[in-house]
Amino acid sequence: MRKSIKEIIVVEGRDDISAVKAAVDAEIIQVNGFAVRKQGTIEKIRVANQKKGIIILTDPDHAGEEIRKYIHKFFPEAKDAYIRRIEGTKDGDIGVENASPEAIIKALEKARCSVMEEKTTIFTMDYLMDCGLVGSGDASVRREKVGGKLGIGYSNGKQFLSRLNRYGITKEEFEEALKSI
Repeated sequence: MRKSIKEIIVVEGRDDISAVKAAVDAEIIQVNGFAVRKQGTIEKIRVANQKKGIIILTDPDHAGEEIRKYIHKFFPEAKDAYIRRIEGTKDGDIGVENASPEAIIKALEKARCSVMEEKTTIFTMDYLMDCGLVGSGDASVRREKVGGKLGIGYSNGKQFLSRLNRYGITKEEFEEALKSI
């Protein structure tokens, strides 16, 4: 059985997301390298940190360390997961995306991640359809507004559903945000 991680994992790029998803079941935020400094990225991490806590998993190189330090300026309590340089190197390229699932799991365990024993599913795709957030002409606009109110950002229907369940959003919070739009 795959481990389901409670905290949100912060990674540098899209390929890192694929590598982490191959190792564990977790919500992941991509900062696009040094674009972490762009407006909105830190706010997205702030919401994740407030809801579930964050684990920073950056590449085992100088750039990864700089990104980690930058994020820690805002979130000193964030947990750190480190992949050894040798585990993240392939054909001279260094990065989380090159690490094996076992290396990623080991790094997360050393970061003292919280493993969720049971997945809670409060929201379903059918429920989101009933609310007009999936499958209707204005669903994406409505998801963007509700996501903004809840602080989980914009995403497609499948990601939106995942975030609602993973971030511990309550039915009451959700319905309040839905009514306000």
